[in-house]
Amino acid sequence: MQFVDSHTHLYSEAFNEDQDQVIRRALDAGVNSFYLPAIDSETTQAMYELEKRYPNEMHLMTGLHPTSVKPESYKAELAHVKNQLEKRDFCAIGEIGVDLYWDKSTCSLQQECFRTQIQWAKEKKLPIVIHCREAFDEVFEVLEEEKSEDLYGIFHCFTGTLEQAKLAISYNMKLGIGGVLTFKNGKIDQFIKEISIDHIVLETDSPYLSPKPFRGKRNESSYLVYIAQKLADIYNISLEKVAEKTTQNALSVFKKYK
Repeated sequence: MQFVDSHTHLYSEAFNEDQDQVIRRALDAGVNSFYLPAIDSETTQAMYELEKRYPNEMHLMTGLHPTSVKPESYKAELAHVKNQLEKRDFCAIGEIGVDLYWDKSTCSLQQECFRTQIQWAKEKKLPIVIHCREAFDEVFEVLEEEKSEDLYGIFHCFTGTLEQAKLAISYNMKLGIGGVLTFKNGKIDQFIKEISIDHIVLETDSPYLSPKPFRGKRNESSYLVYIAQKLADIYNISLEKVAEKTTQNALSVFKKYK
């Protein structure tokens, strides 16, 4: 039984002390592929170093995270992303999008950067991985502008409503489901069964958003199995079936890279 963690920040400083042990625990749990979203230029080197040590397991994205979109630096950061895209292959452009939880003042700038990176993804025939926090309307506004057969990817850490889930799927997005599924007040567990499992990929977003029973502690990729088990319970199917379907779904998104 094999799993794919479609979104993990294993290069994060949170894993500086025990990165190899964390990866070993994940491999022992059956998680054998790790997709690493970019944040900004400051994280690039750490991602490359991790890929060098685990070339078969680690798959890199490039992109500018919306919380790193700053008026004084976004042009240089976008130039960095463009430069990376011209130098080598990536599995996706991400994580990109809009985050209005921390800073609403840069909303239009975040949308501009999101739009630009979507256009690069379409040019390169790459998927996008979307970050959306308190910004569904703003994200969907850009997706509506840019919708095409070449627009596809993953709506990372999906926490919206059933209607928003259906809308995301209509833009050729899979739903990234993580630890929130196990939360008592997470809400998505109440309607997720109405969405076909064909549209779902598993993720941890480690070191963030640990599932029960680890909520409040550092998340890691081995905990993906707890999310998968919750999904199996909701759909009333075997854990093996969840592993098979979600792995197929993830690899279908990242198909060009594979």
